[in-house]
Amino acid sequence: MRKKQTSETFLLSAIISLSGGFQDAYTYNLRNKVFANAQTGNIVLMSQHIMTGEWVEGLHYLMPVLAFAIGIIVAEQLSYRFRRSQKMHWRQMVVLLEIIILTIVAFIPTSHNMLANALVSLACAMQVQSFRKVNGYPYASTMCIGNLRSGTDSFSVFLRNHEIGALKKAMHYYGIIFIFAIGAGVGGILSLKLGIRSILISSGILFIAFIMMMKKHLAVK
Repeated sequence: MRKKQTSETFLLSAIISLSGGFQDAYTYNLRNKVFANAQTGNIVLMSQHIMTGEWVEGLHYLMPVLAFAIGIIVAEQLSYRFRRSQKMHWRQMVVLLEIIILTIVAFIPTSHNMLANALVSLACAMQVQSFRKVNGYPYASTMCIGNLRSGTDSFSVFLRNHEIGALKKAMHYYGIIFIFAIGAGVGGILSLKLGIRSILISSGILFIAFIMMMKKHLAVK
């Protein structure tokens, strides 16, 4: 048995990816079909609306993109300023801040969807910036395209060289994608049934991660 930093274990990565999938389904279903994580999709839709003269509609997609960029800056600043903190790990601070932001979103009415979407994208960006490795492999906890590329690349290496390590790496990526998809599916169903307060479920999932991170290291095989 060896010790691994809790924030890089597959279990914690799966938990925050579950939350990430939930958030995307929530904003898409309940907040004017805007993506919380998939900024490429937002940029495509923003450009389409702006070029057809629908400036207000374009802003609905521009704001999450800008908020996502701000979220990256916030997380990077936290990692630098609190990298030596003994009381609370900086990644744990990010999760706590994300919980607070998503809880606030639960009480923002649909008349202010632009603000709600911006805040969720801000939280997502902080998460994807802070959690970038699972068992030593670089990954993204709130989007799938990079994970799909990396996983399939490793699977191709396995097919050619029969390297068990490459297969193991591929399974890590596919596992994260599967968990993200579960979060999105559950988020889609529950958001439509429970309404805007359903984002509190995502906060609850992240709270589990926050509690787990109180233990800096986990024993793994």
